[in-house]
Amino acid sequence: MTDLLTVSNLSVFYGAKAQAVENVSFSVQQGSVVALLGANGAGKTSIMKAVAGLISTKGTLTFDGVDVSAMPARARVKRGIVYVPEGREIVGEMKVRENLVLGGYHLNGRERRSRIEMVLDLFPEIANKADRSAWRLSGGEQQMLAIGRGLMAGPRLLLLDEPSLGLAPMLVRRVFDRLGTIRRETNLAIVLVEQNLAMTMRICDHLHFLRGGQLVGYRSAAELQDSAARQEAIDAYLGAAAAA
Repeated sequence: MTDLLTVSNLSVFYGAKAQAVENVSFSVQQGSVVALLGANGAGKTSIMKAVAGLISTKGTLTFDGVDVSAMPARARVKRGIVYVPEGREIVGEMKVRENLVLGGYHLNGRERRSRIEMVLDLFPEIANKADRSAWRLSGGEQQMLAIGRGLMAGPRLLLLDEPSLGLAPMLVRRVFDRLGTIRRETNLAIVLVEQNLAMTMRICDHLHFLRGGQLVGYRSAAELQDSAARQEAIDAYLGAAAAA
């Protein structure tokens, strides 16, 4: 597999002195799922926003062989980098279908209609509510809509920030089941920020652990299939709270 995204010596600052990310480097291969794990404040969301082009950074970001470090967010979306932020951020007053149209704003009418059909096929939970206001959906359905809106843009790299946040365990499983389907049926690469290690293990290939804005460890998903190795990684990088 070839690298779709290469992040080299990425640093993120907020203001003159507050450094959120320090010299982070990792890569994402085409069709792979890479997880960034760590406690709140570890720098995970800052990395996602940096890759999406939403904050200024130092370092180099290479996407499909092109340096996109200075490229604005809209241009990155057109190249195939799509960010689904923490907290869903759908437009509640708009209908479900209108939210999907918003996600595919740059497509022509025919492509847009085709992608809406694809998304509603993938998420049948929201298909029969397509003409309902988005605020009326459950939390899990809103998360499915947020992911579906991201898919409307035709991404090659999907940046998913805390898709399980605030969801009941049953809904978390449903969302991750759909992500697993996307993984199996497409060549889409995903960078996933999560604190739920058990769910992350179901779909990811590679796991990077962060603490204090730095990468402090790496494991392949294959290495963590062994329960003793998984517990060792939890103890070393995430703390006992992550074992739940």
